[in-house]
Amino acid sequence: MKRLADHLKDFLDYGRSLQASRYTLRGIRYHVQAFLNWLEETHGTDRPEQLRIEHLEGWIKHLAARRTHKGLALKPKTVNKLIESLRTYLKYLARHGLVSPSLPKALASVKEPQLLPTSVLTHAQVTQLLASQPTMDASSWRDRVMLEMLYSTGVRVGELLGLDVRDVDLTNATAVVLGKGRKQRVVPIGKTALRLLESYLKAVRPFLLQQGDEQALFLNQEDKRMPYHTFRRILQRQATSVGLDITVTPHTFRRSCTTELLRSGANLYHVKELLGHQSLETLKHYTKLTIEDLKATHARCHPRERERPS
Repeated sequence: MKRLADHLKDFLDYGRSLQASRYTLRGIRYHVQAFLNWLEETHGTDRPEQLRIEHLEGWIKHLAARRTHKGLALKPKTVNKLIESLRTYLKYLARHGLVSPSLPKALASVKEPQLLPTSVLTHAQVTQLLASQPTMDASSWRDRVMLEMLYSTGVRVGELLGLDVRDVDLTNATAVVLGKGRKQRVVPIGKTALRLLESYLKAVRPFLLQQGDEQALFLNQEDKRMPYHTFRRILQRQATSVGLDITVTPHTFRRSCTTELLRSGANLYHVKELLGHQSLETLKHYTKLTIEDLKATHARCHPRERERPS
C-alpha cells in the first residue's frame, strides 16, 4: 500500500499534467509535506486508510499554537493557505477512493479580519527604490527592468517570471501574461517600463544569453529563467540598501500599483481586469483604503473641518 507521501507525488504529477502553475504546486507540496511530517511524528500515521477527522482537528490546533521566529501567531491568511493546500490534496485522495469524502469537508477555513492592505509603498517610495537600483551592467539593468515591470503592470511575480520574449509586444506596449488557472490576459506596459524593456531586449539580454535558445524574458546567470527565490533576494537586498521601514516583497509592487490606480480614480472593473482577478470582491480592501484617503482629504480641506469648535 502506498504511503501518503507517495500519493502526494502522484498528485503533483497530476497537477503538472494539467499545466497547473509550478508556484501553486510548489506551495501545495510544501504545505502538505509539513502536515504529513507532523502526522507521522505525532500520530505515527503515514497511510491514507489511517487518516481520521481527529487528525485534521489536531493539525488545526497545532497551527493555532505555532509561532513565528518572532514569537507571533500565524496570520489567519497564512493558516488558510495551509488549510486550502491540504484540502485540495484530500479532495484528490477522496476522488480516487483513498479517503472518506468527509475529510476534505471537515477542513474549514478560519475567519480573516477585514484589514487594509499591508506592505504598500507610496509612489515616492517606489520612485526612490527604482532610482537607487544601479544599471551599470547587464544583471543590474535586468533587475531594474523587472522592478519597473512589476510596478507598471501590477502582474504577479510568477506571471512576470513566466514571460517569454514572444509574449512582449513593444509596438503596442503590451504583454501577454499567464495567470491563475492558466488564463491569459493582456496587460499594458507604461512608457518608462517600456523604454527600459526595449533597451534590455536589444542591448542587454543578448549578453545574459551567452549560449542556448532559452526563450524566457528574464534570465539568471546560468542562461536560465530567473527563479523566484533569486529575484526575491535581489529585491530584498535593494530595499534594505534604501532603508525602507516596511517589508518589501515582489507582491508589494502589485499592491502599490493597485493602490495608486484606485487613488487616481481608476475604474474598479478595469483594475480587476488588469490584475486578473475573478471578481471585484478581491479589491474591497483597496476601496476601504481610498475611503480613508477621502476622509483625510475631507478633514484637511473642508472649511467646517478647519474651524475651531465654538
